[in-house]
Amino acid sequence: MPPEAKQNATIALLESVGAIVRKSHIVLSSGRHTDTYINKDAIYPHTSVTSLFAAEIAQQVRALNSTAVVGPAMGGIILAQWVAWHLSVIRGKTVYACYAEKQGEEFILSRGYDSLIKDKRTLVVEDVITTGAATRKTIQAVKESGGTVVGVAALCNRGTITESNLGIAHLSCLVSLPLATYDPEECPLCKQEIPINTTLGKGK
Repeated sequence: MPPEAKQNATIALLESVGAIVRKSHIVLSSGRHTDTYINKDAIYPHTSVTSLFAAEIAQQVRALNSTAVVGPAMGGIILAQWVAWHLSVIRGKTVYACYAEKQGEEFILSRGYDSLIKDKRTLVVEDVITTGAATRKTIQAVKESGGTVVGVAALCNRGTITESNLGIAHLSCLVSLPLATYDPEECPLCKQEIPINTTLGKGK
């Protein structure tokens, strides 16, 4: 299947489970506002869909020979598990799944995960990359624990994040869907007095 057709099929599948929310007013983790949101929480209850996405990611990164997968809490935990499982099947050996959790403004690997990924070829996985902030902090957490980051994979790149932005050699995303975001002071949705959606994102 051509790349464009494959991306369109992925978008259609995301829409089928209600993971793409349009014509809303949502506050992102970065504090910026948007009218379109990728609701990853709508994906994970559908285990067959989650497994399908993870299998596709695993196929895309199989040449990296990852021996561990790390996702940032909370969104990356489930995806890390599924990607690691599919990579284990592909490689015929265990690929560990771990997660980095937030501590203050940074992410750390604890609970013994830091020892587990030491000297491991580690793939960092994200559900949605917007600014890349959480991804960069997860990469740093892996490095500080002695792991080698061989690449980053994501369901969706909704910004224009590249390998150079993340300081890595390989970035693989099932969907690249650049979506407009706004500073709160310049947000056209705020100027139109459209209420902020408090059920999704970080709106209150």
